[in-house]
Amino acid sequence: MSNPNPVSSLKTSRYRPEIDGLRAFAVVAVIINHFNKDILPGGYLGVDVFFVISGYVITSSLFGRTSKDFKDFISAFYERRIKRLVPALSVFVLITSIAICLFNPSPEKSLETGLSSLFGLSNLYLLSGSTDYFARSTELNVFTHTWSLGVEEQFYILFPFLIWFSGFGRQTKNGARNLFFTIVVLSISSLIGFLYLYPVNQSAAYFLMPSRFWEMAAGCLMFIGLQKRVFIEQFLEKVPPFLVLPLIVGVMFLPSSLAVTSTIAIVVLSCILIACLKKKTAAFKVFTNPQVVYIGLISYSLYLWHWGVLSISRWTIGIHWWSVPFQVALMLGLAIASYRWIETPLRKGNWFGKRWKTLVVGGGVLAALSGVLIAVIKPLKGNFFIGGKENMINDRFSIYSEFDHWNHHECGTSRRKSKKVSSADFKRCWVGDPLRDSVNNRSKISVFAYGNSYNQQLVPAYLGIVSLNNEYEFNAFFAAGCTASSLFIHDNETTPGYCRYVYTQYLNWVKSVAKPGDIFLLANSYSKYSQSMRLGLDTNVRASGREILDAYSIELSGLEKDLSRLGIRIYITSPIPSLKADPILCRYWFAAYNSECKVLLNKNKSEKLINTYNALKAKVSQPIKDFSFIDIYSILNAKLVSSPNPYIYYFNEGHLSRLGAKLLEEEIYSSF
Repeated sequence: MSNPNPVSSLKTSRYRPEIDGLRAFAVVAVIINHFNKDILPGGYLGVDVFFVISGYVITSSLFGRTSKDFKDFISAFYERRIKRLVPALSVFVLITSIAICLFNPSPEKSLETGLSSLFGLSNLYLLSGSTDYFARSTELNVFTHTWSLGVEEQFYILFPFLIWFSGFGRQTKNGARNLFFTIVVLSISSLIGFLYLYPVNQSAAYFLMPSRFWEMAAGCLMFIGLQKRVFIEQFLEKVPPFLVLPLIVGVMFLPSSLAVTSTIAIVVLSCILIACLKKKTAAFKVFTNPQVVYIGLISYSLYLWHWGVLSISRWTIGIHWWSVPFQVALMLGLAIASYRWIETPLRKGNWFGKRWKTLVVGGGVLAALSGVLIAVIKPLKGNFFIGGKENMINDRFSIYSEFDHWNHHECGTSRRKSKKVSSADFKRCWVGDPLRDSVNNRSKISVFAYGNSYNQQLVPAYLGIVSLNNEYEFNAFFAAGCTASSLFIHDNETTPGYCRYVYTQYLNWVKSVAKPGDIFLLANSYSKYSQSMRLGLDTNVRASGREILDAYSIELSGLEKDLSRLGIRIYITSPIPSLKADPILCRYWFAAYNSECKVLLNKNKSEKLINTYNALKAKVSQPIKDFSFIDIYSILNAKLVSSPNPYIYYFNEGHLSRLGAKLLEEEIYSSF
């Protein structure tokens, strides 16, 4: 590794090489965590260290900087930000977008995340998709990590205005004091928002800039405090850095249940470490070691590329003990190349002589790259994939396709959408019959299928039954994330009680149109029978698993008696086995050596699903002997074990692909 002694070559009046050493520590912690969470569970807190450093450094860079007026100040600020962030990010997004298209048959989510990252919005995009940063699926999105860049860039929109109008950017007499108190007020508000949001909406607390503002503001306050209050610096100088550093590492080993405490502790300790890292300390020598500083200097490019390498690895060979050295070498090689030939020359160069030209060209580059990504998402979709295209359409979950005029946009909703539904919506949802607008004068047996996304996944099977046998017709409607019940309030319903409302509307419609001999089919996920629901609108207390099971079995028994008077039969499908790994990750030839694909089933989750289903079946069947159940679990389990490529039957770990649903045509038909 070439190293031109960055400590001496980059030294300026305010440059602190130990800050780059701290950046190196932060990025290494993040990378270790992303390689294996078991080694350093809280290594992701390295991002919080970066936030503190950003606040400190950006305030330092603006301290004492002269500007003619606000226009000169703000344009200079954004020119520096564009030069610093855009070149390396643009090249990373372009190359990684092409790479993920080679291995992911449906890379839209990754590409849309990358597109939003170019404009500092990927945190909002991920939040809008209800992304859980700690979920396994986020590791397969090659641009998930750009959320932190979005938070910083949104901070940079607000911060220069605070700097200028407080007087700090104009070096007025009370500028530093005004900025300090303004930042204190905003920080307190931000921290309160973070503490409030985290228990009720962890993703919002994690991804939103307002709930992260206090972390970057902490670095700003530390800089002002050290500049304007000598006693603060003198006090913190007495704290041994080698005492603070182990505390930071120790916090990174705290359990996830203490995430809020860990985050606050990391921010406080990072501020203290910045203040007490002085030349006379042994820690200073470590953090200013030329190799350590160099890692800090390339930390931006290293942060960008490390996740891309890990994510593409998870799509292909996986992560093994023997692959780690090669993956680390690739990360470093890409980061060094980016830093040397893209980041540094474009950041330091005078692009076009005039500031406005830099801003225009920077915006133009982003617009052009956006056009490339949009083309890859839409007209060029799937053209780069090397895994074989013959099964790409058939392998998809029904949410991505329309099956013979059954449209998932019209025939489904979600606990997060809260759209009004009525009989007009339901009567459009006849599977395989685009002209159907009436349920009167019917000779066929009508199957009214209702449930959550587990009902949606079975639509290809319903279509198959309609195509193969003229005896049945299907009407299918789903409410994603909702159990088919009038009892429960689910977590994260946009409108509390919405799931109950949709189910009740559909059930009432079925009662009004069904004829004797018709079937009411319930297809639900049994993972919902846990402590994630409440019984009724008048309580905030979650029901226990047993309470939910008891209440639901009683409701189903009552429903059977109610519908039997109308001559309507009730059927309930079993759950499906849950996979251990993402099937889209494992079904193609380039994942043959991926260790994550070696274990097929998530036995623990699968057993919980089928045990809950069996318990429900036993409770319901006791008072009503002819209550009908369709055991698709057993048939799927047998098919998976005997198949040379079982992953083609699933869309994700818990939902079937079109091919998987087609396997169940005979099983469902023979059960009626």
